[in-house]
Amino acid sequence: MTATKSTKLRWQLVAIIYLTSLFYLLFQGGKTAMMLFMILNLLLFYLVLGRWSGINKVSGSRSYTALGATALNQSLSAGSSLDVSLHVKIPGYYPLPYVIVRDQLQRHNGQKVAFESSFVPNWKRSGHVTYQTPPLQRGEYRFTNTQCLSYDVFGLFEHSGEFGSETVFSVLPQTVPLRQWNGVQRGIRGPYSHAIASRSAKETTQINGVREYLYGDRLSRVHWNATAKTGEWKSKAFERESLPRTVIILDRHPGSYSGELATRFELAVSAAASLLENGLKDDTAMGLLSIGETMTMISPKSGIEQRNLLMKHLTFVDADAARPLYSSLKRADSMMEHGSFAVIITPETGADVIRSMEWLSRKGITPCMLHISSSADALSHQTSWKHVMRERGWPVFEIRQLQELPAVLEGSGIA
Repeated sequence: MTATKSTKLRWQLVAIIYLTSLFYLLFQGGKTAMMLFMILNLLLFYLVLGRWSGINKVSGSRSYTALGATALNQSLSAGSSLDVSLHVKIPGYYPLPYVIVRDQLQRHNGQKVAFESSFVPNWKRSGHVTYQTPPLQRGEYRFTNTQCLSYDVFGLFEHSGEFGSETVFSVLPQTVPLRQWNGVQRGIRGPYSHAIASRSAKETTQINGVREYLYGDRLSRVHWNATAKTGEWKSKAFERESLPRTVIILDRHPGSYSGELATRFELAVSAAASLLENGLKDDTAMGLLSIGETMTMISPKSGIEQRNLLMKHLTFVDADAARPLYSSLKRADSMMEHGSFAVIITPETGADVIRSMEWLSRKGITPCMLHISSSADALSHQTSWKHVMRERGWPVFEIRQLQELPAVLEGSGIA
């Protein structure tokens, strides 16, 4: 509305100047008045031709990369930036002094980031613009249509056009590689201590296909028929014994994260993603319990489809639970399976988290806790709840940054 009003005022100004020149010619006459009137007509003709400058039919393409690879062909993680390149082509012959390019990136929650740059068209009426996005948070993003603007040499009138289509991509939670969970193995005794290393499970006598021959395989393992058909050494693959299932429980109650909600909740989500990726990499059946406005229970499974399902949920998850951890767990009573191994990721402390661990134990679930700590926790010196949990055999691991997770789980971080 404001732009339309401004354009109307400009045309009124041009009309007033033109009429003044016309009256000057009619009532004053002379070469000066005639020359001035002719110049104004030429300038007015130039301004009118701007409507057919060709920018309303602008075309172009957008490409973007992250860390030297095409963003569409790789998984972006939180904190990544995109290098965006725009190629613009304007049809026609009308002279354009410069072109302003406006692009917009929109997050799934409605947050928008706008980018603006300009270029001078070359003799082919084309140009190239590049820019870099700020570090992106996890979520789903879309590029909307790119808008191109041009002005006449006087900067009086604006002409615009758009090109492109919406492009959608996802930014996954940030993760850190974990070599092994020695800390969990030391803290969890009994049949569940090997749940994080499925490749160490005992093999059955049931054949489950053929695999490549590995140096050191016994002759009894060689699959002679497959070896004869392919001309390469092949070995028999046997099914493994079933392993206990692992469930990651993510605390989504905003009150638990106090004043550092955004930072600490992102740390909790990243820790959950790292644990899930590590378990699925070793073919462990991994699941996720996430209770917020809606209750989400992804049953433990293994495989690439399971990983995609888990990461998709963690990409959009928010701290929106109406109840604290213990109350949320009781709502999921029917979803928890007896005999599972559970890792609770929470910033909660005190009696509430002890009740949560007791509830899981009564359900026949072996619990473990990953505490999302803060500077306030370090200053409070309230560690009695940790002693209670340690006495009852429940391991507690504590991190304040994602980079601490490998060292904590690999044996040096039991709180």
